[in-house]
Amino acid sequence: MAQNGTGSKKRGKPNILITGTPGTGKTTTASALSEATQFRHINIGDLVKEKNLHDGWDDQFDCYLINEDLVCDELEDLMEEGGNIVDYHGGDFFPERWFDRVVVLQTENSVLYDRLTKRGYIGQKLTNNIECEIFQVLLEEAKESYPEEIVVALRSNTIDDINRNVVTLTDWVRSWSCPS
Repeated sequence: MAQNGTGSKKRGKPNILITGTPGTGKTTTASALSEATQFRHINIGDLVKEKNLHDGWDDQFDCYLINEDLVCDELEDLMEEGGNIVDYHGGDFFPERWFDRVVVLQTENSVLYDRLTKRGYIGQKLTNNIECEIFQVLLEEAKESYPEEIVVALRSNTIDDINRNVVTLTDWVRSWSCPS
């Protein structure tokens, strides 16, 4: 494949990172977008569990301690191919070169609170995630980690929002061309 100026191969299809606080609709959006575009949906949480890409369990937050190096090693070849939708609540550890669009889903606090409590989030885990959304931590993280022109924040309060986001992103994929 042809090389661009940075020495990386040009991809025939873009890669998209869908990020946001837990409960903002990342997996729902990524699944629907995968179906609409025929892109591969990579749920990092599932990948970490399936391939043991972690350093153990965090009892306080009831989740795996992700090993970022192992995750990146696991994904490198797939990401070079293009046509991936990566679904994860963070994104600052992924190589910048992997993504052509970074989507930060945002949800109103009252809607998010209801979604997280239905998932069984309580105590510090619930509080931390609500505060993360209030202070737009993941949007700021994305803007600091990726070129600002590829970062987009999308509202994700309702199923109509999710459907609209999928249409918007599908249109973007169809119009995408690999930068020289």
